[in-house]
Amino acid sequence: MQEVTKDMSIGEVLRMNRGTARIFMEFGMHCLTCPHATAESIAEAGGVHGINVDELVHQLNEYLAEQQ
Repeated sequence: MQEVTKDMSIGEVLRMNRGTARIFMEFGMHCLTCPHATAESIAEAGGVHGINVDELVHQLNEYLAEQQ
């Protein structure tokens, strides 16, 4: 399993597993198809949205681990 990092883009994570969209949405990141979703890292997008990026990455990785 590939692990999600803060340096990955939202688009990269969505390509890994579309089910991760729910987690992004729960964190208030609703623009999953906008150009920034492929251009910005999760860390950059999280900073704009004022979210806890470490917790987001943790939850994404937990979700992906459960899908194995």
